[in-house]
Amino acid sequence: MKAVRYFGHKDVRIVHDLEKPTPTGDQVLVKIAGAGVCHSDLHIIDEGTIPPGNTFTLGHENAGYIEAVGPNVTGFNTGDAVLVYGPWGCGHCKPCLQSHENYCDHQAEQAYGGGLGLDGGMADYMLVPHSRLLVHIHDLDPVIAAPLTDAALTPYSAIKRSAHKLTPDEFVVVIGVGGLGHIAIQLLKATSGATIIACDVTPEKLEFAKSLGAAYAINSRDADAAEQIKKITGVKKAKVILDFVGATPTVTLGAQVVSLNGDQTIVGLGGANYPFTPGKVTFGVNMSMPYWGSKAELEEVIGLARQGKIHVEIEQFPMDQILEVYDRMRAGKLKGRAVLVP
Repeated sequence: MKAVRYFGHKDVRIVHDLEKPTPTGDQVLVKIAGAGVCHSDLHIIDEGTIPPGNTFTLGHENAGYIEAVGPNVTGFNTGDAVLVYGPWGCGHCKPCLQSHENYCDHQAEQAYGGGLGLDGGMADYMLVPHSRLLVHIHDLDPVIAAPLTDAALTPYSAIKRSAHKLTPDEFVVVIGVGGLGHIAIQLLKATSGATIIACDVTPEKLEFAKSLGAAYAINSRDADAAEQIKKITGVKKAKVILDFVGATPTVTLGAQVVSLNGDQTIVGLGGANYPFTPGKVTFGVNMSMPYWGSKAELEEVIGLARQGKIHVEIEQFPMDQILEVYDRMRAGKLKGRAVLVP
């Protein structure tokens, strides 16, 4: 079978001679219909965040149809449309038993999941190690649904952490209207009454943000971006900041406009360096870096998608164009989410 394989730092190749896996025990073989392309892939490829010597198939946003199941699998049948839950924990520790495999106690001892150290879904087929990592998607199109596993789940989980602060009299700032940010705006519209202020560096993405429900759109490269935001919010500033870039300039901007006792949530992996000291961090602010979301939250995301309250803006590409897709992602020329279709 064909697959997009990671061989080491800046070394990605398309191979054509992998053997089609056969599931045993609790394993499930999924025929991939769509595999999302995430900026996290670039951290692996360009920065070498995976230990040297690991070779695996990329792709951690995966959806398709069950091709075959191991003899111990129950609740799933051949032909079922499914998503693959991304962060793979041990399945036995307390966080895993609470559906938070993204915070597994043994994360430091193992690969993060398929496409993140283990074989992922940028292939004709994906072998999922346990049926607990699958979620039914019912009538959703797997090609469109694939990015829900990260591009929607991650912002949904981040938003839920601040749900009690996202009241109709408050403001929320979304920084970065990309693969995750454009869904975050929709999630905020669907689940809260807070006024949304979107920030990005291109006019096209700012207009896109307004079309999705942002009340205000500000270019974060403007020298007075913070003052523009404070003119909207007034003296109390914004109760919640959702930063989907995570670079030093965006974290600095967020720190300038977050309110007392607010939440500054940094989702993006932009390598920010910011001093956590009095005078730089507003009193009472919870500055956090959440990771992905729980499987239970993924079920809720699927519910929102099936109700038509969120959708992922996608561009479809054949697997052979993956290197071109990564180049476009590096250049910031993708709108929404790219999805590989085998």
